[in-house]
Amino acid sequence: MSKALVSFEGSIKDAEDLLAHFDAMPKPPPANAEVLKRAGLVMALTAWETYVEDRVREEVSRRLHIVNGSYVGKFVAARLEDELKRFHNPTSEKTKKLFHDYLEVDVVASWEWANYDSVKAKKTLDELIAKRGDAVHRSKPLSGGAPPAPHLVKREELEKAIRFLKSLAESTDNALIEE
Repeated sequence: MSKALVSFEGSIKDAEDLLAHFDAMPKPPPANAEVLKRAGLVMALTAWETYVEDRVREEVSRRLHIVNGSYVGKFVAARLEDELKRFHNPTSEKTKKLFHDYLEVDVVASWEWANYDSVKAKKTLDELIAKRGDAVHRSKPLSGGAPPAPHLVKREELEKAIRFLKSLAESTDNALIEE
């Protein structure tokens, strides 16, 4: 297990804790409790983004240990850090490109586990990334007298997203361990 995966497991706990806080609220929960589910989705996907960044750093460092400190080692490390500064919203394509460019590994091809194949995993990740964007940039719209809009993140969706991201990180880690 990589250090990045260990860190991810600690980070994803924040999303699980937010879900637990939501579950502990009196039923029905107050209207403002919806923010906990949105925040949980943001935290879960932030844990994924950090995992991807940490994992590629960790593996590049491991593979370049022989040239560490040399011109080539410094160049690759600097390029990677520049790339990671611009690495936001880690969609399946961005993640695939990052791992392929720096490690020549197609991690996306290994995204397979119970009820998921690579195609479904890519689609699910991309949908979650898009939903995170909505959760971050669009709070619940005011209804203006109309019936309230449905919550952006349903409780079951957050729980499923957390499970999905845990499996995705494990699958990614396994692809690099097998490499």
